[in-house]
Amino acid sequence: MSVFKNLPTPPAAPKKPVTDTRHGITRTDDYAWLRADNWQAMFKDPSILDPEIRKHLEAENAYMNAAMEDTKALQKTLFAEMRGRIKEDDSSVPMKDGAYAYGTFFVTGGEQPRYFRIPREANAKDETIRSVLLDGDKEAGGKAYFRLAGLDHSTDHSRGIWGYDDKGSEFFTLKVRDLATGEDLPDRIENTGGGGVWAPDGKSFFYSALDENHRPSKVFHHILGRPQSEDRLVYEEKDAGFFMGVGGSLLDDFIYIDIHDHETSEYRLLSTKDLMAEPRVVAKRQTGIEYEMTEGGDVFYILTNDGGAKDFKIMEAPVENPGKENWREVVPHKPGTLILSQMAYARHLIWLERKDGLPQIMIRDRKTGEEHAIAFAEEAYSLGLSGAAEYDTDTIRFSYSSMTTPNQLYDYNMVTRKRTLLKTQEVPSGHNPEDYVTRRVFAPAWDGVEVPVTLLYRKDTPLDGSAPCLLYGYGAYGITIPAGFNTNCLSLVDRGFVYAIAHIRGGKDKGFQWYEDGKMGKKTNTFKDFVAAADYLNQQKFTSYTGIIAEGGSAGGMLMGAVANMAPEKFAGIIAAVPFVDVLNTMLDDTLPLTPPEWPEWGNPIDSKDDYHHIASYSPYDNVGEKAYPPILALGGLTDPRVTYWEPAKWVAKVRDKTTGAAPILLKTNMDAGHGGASGRFQRLEEIAFEYAFAIKVAGKM
Repeated sequence: MSVFKNLPTPPAAPKKPVTDTRHGITRTDDYAWLRADNWQAMFKDPSILDPEIRKHLEAENAYMNAAMEDTKALQKTLFAEMRGRIKEDDSSVPMKDGAYAYGTFFVTGGEQPRYFRIPREANAKDETIRSVLLDGDKEAGGKAYFRLAGLDHSTDHSRGIWGYDDKGSEFFTLKVRDLATGEDLPDRIENTGGGGVWAPDGKSFFYSALDENHRPSKVFHHILGRPQSEDRLVYEEKDAGFFMGVGGSLLDDFIYIDIHDHETSEYRLLSTKDLMAEPRVVAKRQTGIEYEMTEGGDVFYILTNDGGAKDFKIMEAPVENPGKENWREVVPHKPGTLILSQMAYARHLIWLERKDGLPQIMIRDRKTGEEHAIAFAEEAYSLGLSGAAEYDTDTIRFSYSSMTTPNQLYDYNMVTRKRTLLKTQEVPSGHNPEDYVTRRVFAPAWDGVEVPVTLLYRKDTPLDGSAPCLLYGYGAYGITIPAGFNTNCLSLVDRGFVYAIAHIRGGKDKGFQWYEDGKMGKKTNTFKDFVAAADYLNQQKFTSYTGIIAEGGSAGGMLMGAVANMAPEKFAGIIAAVPFVDVLNTMLDDTLPLTPPEWPEWGNPIDSKDDYHHIASYSPYDNVGEKAYPPILALGGLTDPRVTYWEPAKWVAKVRDKTTGAAPILLKTNMDAGHGGASGRFQRLEEIAFEYAFAIKVAGKM
């Protein structure tokens, strides 16, 4: 029996067929008209959206609201629960840097963070000594959308660069603040990637600028007091297939220009001793070779997969001549142990690695070569490595949590090996870890590999197949979904849900090979793994097919579209947030922001007939068929530059037209936001409450 009753007639998008012929194959797209011709300009000024498109999106929102009308009280309850688990006036533990310690805090009812500093050795709990450097709530006043890009202080602590996006389009504006007076200087830098890197003297900074297609193609040097039009072009990346970022070193000795796609890297270095020099290449880009650099005084440390080191190794090279011919191995490649990141300090080299699906922090004494690990004993857990803001230190910071254990923040002395607990995440409404069970199980995939699945449920949840389940997945770009503490999902778990994360191929959960086995020509493994997880949970009676609501966003939204086509009968509902579902059309459009850099992940169907055929074989939009789809909730953002609003809009229109079932296909477009949804912390909770209300309704648990 359907839980959706008395619905109005859903919008029927007009069909305006557009044909496209590639590699001798002609396709017809009935809903191509939903892609605004002026999308670049519209991202900066949403008011210029074509009226016909706006009318259709608003009609979809009205239909969605009608379908979810009876969940409004539930949404308010869920929101109150989730808000009640947040310490509203929470504050970070300040990080020491020079004469000060820097941190952030929120005020009760506040949506945005406030940045502060205190004297280095002051009592961090004494709120009266805080010097507020930037008030996010004040800056966001009167804006429908507002996202801060952080505050970066200069080496002499006199000024700070801060950035904001007030459209959701991820075009950030940078400003410079006098940290003593709190006043902004006249400098205003438009269309940036969101941050800047100070020169050591605090009189200039470097930033990356976005072109009209939203690609960070240029690095500029800005001198305070001069207009942006006079900024010096330091480097321009001509290849649209590469991302680019600019960063600095703890020692203030180099500016890094990091150029990369999903499989190839190139670094260019600019010595801060000569800011007007041309940046020099460390190792020329070579397809399939990745490397990352960090400072180490007289050496650079280089994390790389060069030489067949699939799970990466760490090399070192002299600062004077860091070319590949001078790289020397420090931490060897260990197959099956993936090195994720590295940091270096005056006396220690540290790195975060993952082995057997679990992370650990490794520490190496740079003088003696002695190594030791920081690890934990739970079945599944998450580690975060913050490091330190200063180079000459023996103390680093890290965080730990699990699905049942709230986040814990530690300082760790790398010499004495002493852990100091700085803070445990507070859950004001109460949380007893003993009431919950977290497990790591393994689902057999079609080819015999075991797919890890992390589970969270209450101890009193019956495991007889009657419990509903929210099954989350992502599976792309090598991104691993951590088994960390999440207060929001407790609102489902406390209602008898099993909350599950499927660690499917396409991530790096089981090493780099796990990633490679879920990309390009092996992409369908990602989808099959997710279905295998659903099968396992059904067979082991953690839940049943009639109770599984699948959820994923962005590339995880592609996953949702794919499994909806592959096995709609195995899911009670689908939640697809900003879903990348129009894969073939997007990868054929090289004007879109992410298309050229994404070809190493999905393939290039423009140049390769094989890539065209493979993408066409699974692209969710292209494979919608006449079958009974479960209830679907798709969510989009009008100014989203990553997954454009028309992808979910076209997909929903086509699924609704093709489905042979009666389940509603819903589209919610946030007309004031982009890829990340609402920007405020409570606004975001309202969106999660909406998604959870859909899951609870579909599961028949209202």
